[in-house]
Amino acid sequence: MTQILNLVLGVVAIAVAAIIIFIFLKRRGKGKDEYNDTERNQERENGEEEREELVSFHGGQDLTIVDILEAPGEVIGKASHGTLYKAYLQGSSTVRLLRFLRPLCTTGFEAFVAQIEFLGDIRHQNLVPLLGFYSGPRTEKLLIHPFYRHGNLAQFIRDGNSDSHRWAVINKISIGIAKGLDHLHTGLQKPTIHGNLQAKNVLLNRNYEPLVSDFGLHLLLNSSSAQELVEASAGNGYKAPELIKMKDANEKSDIYSYGVILFELLSGKEPIDKKASPGEDCYLPNVMRNAVLEYRIGELFHPEILVFSSVDGNSVTEEKILKFFQIAMACCSPSPALRPSMKRVLQKLNEIST
Repeated sequence: MTQILNLVLGVVAIAVAAIIIFIFLKRRGKGKDEYNDTERNQERENGEEEREELVSFHGGQDLTIVDILEAPGEVIGKASHGTLYKAYLQGSSTVRLLRFLRPLCTTGFEAFVAQIEFLGDIRHQNLVPLLGFYSGPRTEKLLIHPFYRHGNLAQFIRDGNSDSHRWAVINKISIGIAKGLDHLHTGLQKPTIHGNLQAKNVLLNRNYEPLVSDFGLHLLLNSSSAQELVEASAGNGYKAPELIKMKDANEKSDIYSYGVILFELLSGKEPIDKKASPGEDCYLPNVMRNAVLEYRIGELFHPEILVFSSVDGNSVTEEKILKFFQIAMACCSPSPALRPSMKRVLQKLNEIST
């Protein structure tokens, strides 16, 4: 009898324990659901509600969500804010450049879309167009651009391509970049700062016509991610000396970066001399300035420029090269007030090219 009573009491105890655990789990699950509902409501209020959407701009009308998501991709660049992919779209049999922006690095969704629509309307022969924008169900964001097979200007200058020392090519590239920047600064209803101009962000077509990419990228990023662009620019030798915060970037800081590119085209040297001795100035604008002060004129330009000039029959002279150098020096003036506008730069470059 005692054994039967103990067995019954044991079964009852187990049943009570099971009921308690069931109630606990149910309450915890309900609390989790309530938390998720609150989180979703906050996302809606912040404009971050999950959605899938493809917005196409001029030249990107053939894009489809299926093509973009199923396109085999090859990583060709990485940064703290995102990754660049070379993608092969199956439906249109074309190659596109896809830029994946990490959601944590971007601005609020509504502000993001407003800036995307603005950038998507920008068209100029020397600016890389935005063809489309994809927003995924997990807040992922993809920007779609054309892909240019001939690489970027940094590769062109330093890969030993002899065409990089031809005066006609140097002129075409410098004038094309200037036209693209001038359009951003003065040709739009809302003047736009590039904010991240570097030789690697200038793409080339088969005729060495330059196309400036990455313009306005900082408009899509939150403040901390945008600031990382400034730090990266400094690390690569393109940051204007007065620029501390991305929010303070302006036309003059773009012009400084452009001046560094002119020095690269002229000399073939890198923006920062990584082989410089300790205590030696390693920044290209300062190196060039010191060469002038010390009468080392031969270091101001690559010697093959004059060699190819005689072969090609171009009428470039040391006087024209010196004027080109003076434009670069003016663009890289330590004082922003002394830097010329892009329109003024274009005027001077056109005078030299004639």
